[in-house]
Amino acid sequence: MNIVATLEKDITPDGSEYETVRQVIELISADYRDQPSLEAIAAELSQSPTQLQKTFTRWAGLSPKGFLQAVTLDHAKRLLRQEAMPLLETSIEVGLSGPGRLHDLFVTHEAMSPGEWKARGQGLTIRYGFYPSPFGIALVMATERGLAGLAFADPGEEKACLDDMTCRWPNAAYVEDSAATADYAKRIFEPGQWSADRPLRVVLIGTDFQVRVWESLLKIPLGMAVTYSDIAHDIGQPTAMRAVGAAVGRNPISFVVPCHRALGKNGALTGYHWGLTRKRAMLGWESAQV
Repeated sequence: MNIVATLEKDITPDGSEYETVRQVIELISADYRDQPSLEAIAAELSQSPTQLQKTFTRWAGLSPKGFLQAVTLDHAKRLLRQEAMPLLETSIEVGLSGPGRLHDLFVTHEAMSPGEWKARGQGLTIRYGFYPSPFGIALVMATERGLAGLAFADPGEEKACLDDMTCRWPNAAYVEDSAATADYAKRIFEPGQWSADRPLRVVLIGTDFQVRVWESLLKIPLGMAVTYSDIAHDIGQPTAMRAVGAAVGRNPISFVVPCHRALGKNGALTGYHWGLTRKRAMLGWESAQV
């Protein structure tokens, strides 16, 4: 089914309204991978979003968003059936990852220097606290530069969880400090606190390769997932899937740096440092936020 041809055959607006409808169809058909919003389309055509919505819906029988979804689905079906493209790659190709980013954590990040990492935390003070979360007890760790660690534990496992994290940077000084970490916990687990105007600052402490993998993880939108192979290609090392898997497993800022959105070959739900049950819970919780 050719959606554009069908719409153009069925609608016959006159004058300026015809031109508006034609331009919307043309713009969406060309730019559907970017999943343009109604506001973006209206701005492109120098029109009011409200008026554009009314005009297009009256003549086309569906809203610009509905037409965008139809075009996207049409292309997705073609890729899946005619080109046998895997589901994950198809989703990314047709731009389905775009809208999810609006609901995601807005994160700005920096990496420790190689020298700081090699010092294994020497001279670094890391403050921490334990908090309830949708995924069990959360261990939140922060430096003066931002969030440095996020881990999870079941009741009674707090000490083991803390030991697991502190052994990553054994020369750092650790201070239990809820006053310094409570705000991080609130902002991480309450979607209403997610804001592009107030980004969550993250400090990545790892090798150069690990940091590149973690930065790639930050690109995965909410409600989406990629394979280790996708990540390996993204960082320019397509044959390094095993090393990528190891780096994903060593991610110190779980959930915020979304290692749970990394899947094995063919989308298999592979191991997760904090347990597969927790990984499934995170993916399900995020799907509800989209």
